[in-house]
Amino acid sequence: MKRIIIREVLEKDNADLASVIRQVLVEIGVPKVGTAYADPELDYMHKTYLKERAAYFVLEKNGILIGGAGIAPLQGGDPSVCELQKMYFLAEARGKALGEKMIDHCLHYAKEQNFETCYLETLPYMKAAQKLYLKKGFEYIDGPMGSTGHTSCNVWLTKKL
Repeated sequence: MKRIIIREVLEKDNADLASVIRQVLVEIGVPKVGTAYADPELDYMHKTYLKERAAYFVLEKNGILIGGAGIAPLQGGDPSVCELQKMYFLAEARGKALGEKMIDHCLHYAKEQNFETCYLETLPYMKAAQKLYLKKGFEYIDGPMGSTGHTSCNVWLTKKL
């Protein structure tokens, strides 16, 4: 039986998680500059999400990491706004409603942290992801919020929590 769980990232996950995220980013053709690929925290995600009102969750199948997503206060933004961050899954995890479960898990955490709005940014050609975000109640907005440094991500969405 294939056991799939969502749990918080652990320090021991750092290398595997960085590898998964970079593999997905390369596979989908994301620019290496101005996206999550260039984020310095990619190699120590556990430490990055130890800050207040932040958490990163991994998707694990039979003890192997196959994706993840996080919630954190929007950098340079209103403290009532969080950001859905670094949601990437290996190909084997896509198309199985796991993204929907992960978003639900992240938004539940965001509500527990008393955020009022969730923001995310993506790329125009990530159509499947956008379809999922819209299904989960996110709506397009006209410009970026906060100061994420992801200048190549030019599609922005928010959801009231």
